[in-house]
Amino acid sequence: MSRARVARRIAAGAAYGGGSIGLIGVAAVGIVLAEAQLAKRTVGTGTAPLPPAVDGLYGRAYGTEDPLRLALLGDSTAAGQGVRRAGQTPGALLASGLAAVAERPVALRNVALSGARSDDLERQVSLLLAQPLGPPDVCVIMIGANDVTHRMPATESVRLLAAAVRRLRTAGAEVVVGTCPDLGTIEPVYQPLRWLARRASRQLAAAQTIVVVEQGGRTVSLGDLLGPEFAANPREMFGVDLFHPSAEGYATAAMAVLPTLCASLGVWPEPDRVEPGRREDMLPVAKAAAEAAKQAGTEVTGARAPWALLKHRRRRRLTEPAGAAEAVEAGAVEDGSAAGAPGGHGEPLPQDSPQP
Repeated sequence: MSRARVARRIAAGAAYGGGSIGLIGVAAVGIVLAEAQLAKRTVGTGTAPLPPAVDGLYGRAYGTEDPLRLALLGDSTAAGQGVRRAGQTPGALLASGLAAVAERPVALRNVALSGARSDDLERQVSLLLAQPLGPPDVCVIMIGANDVTHRMPATESVRLLAAAVRRLRTAGAEVVVGTCPDLGTIEPVYQPLRWLARRASRQLAAAQTIVVVEQGGRTVSLGDLLGPEFAANPREMFGVDLFHPSAEGYATAAMAVLPTLCASLGVWPEPDRVEPGRREDMLPVAKAAAEAAKQAGTEVTGARAPWALLKHRRRRRLTEPAGAAEAVEAGAVEDGSAAGAPGGHGEPLPQDSPQP
């Protein structure tokens, strides 16, 4: 069965309350989980530090009034576990990058939780929607790896994600989802378990894309984004526990998400149309989802149903925002008094980096 059909069946199962369809067997996933845990104990030589606090105001060079409001939701990847400085987290990198492109300050709120699965998204969304100033302008969600390793049925996983995206979109927020990363890139997991982990991850990522696009959001496939870099230099691309990304790994992921984040707000200097020279296309949603799952960094956004736009946007290299080691409480951001907040000064971004 094609990956597009499997993804569509999982998404349909989520919509109609079906069971886990199309994923590898529970026993096989259990073996992957056991092998990954054994590998982490055997090969990992350290413990990843807890995520640093990142809430605050970025891009202060553009002032402090009327900031764009950015929120991050999801698991340890969204939280930034594995690095020690706030400026190395995806939240800080995305906030400072968005400020530089939009030329406006950006207020960041991160409610992601290390170890979270998709069933925690309801709580995270509720935290954001309860803020006095209302919903964020745009939300970035990174979720899925723990769903696979903890054997959550794929249909349940995507149903919960769809519900979270629906709530945020109904509240008026734009939503960008970084889909499930490729667990086959974790070095201590060997064949054939590496293949099983990759298959489960990609099937979930494709199904996530379908439900997110159907709810009016956009997706960026994280996939094996770190694969080539990890193979060449794993000590740099992954953190001390050989499971969570390093600072360089997070920068690579944030660089892939930033163009879609900016495009969702209409501030990215590229049109939302097909550029054939960049291997872009207009495809049925399920096929676009399957194609995106195969190539990391691919954006999928809805067009006229049942079609979706498959894009490979030009990326810009991101650097750690100046002054982002200091963080402020979320309340200081909400009332506009984030004095001393992380100060990504909105420096111009370097030239476009080449596509993989």
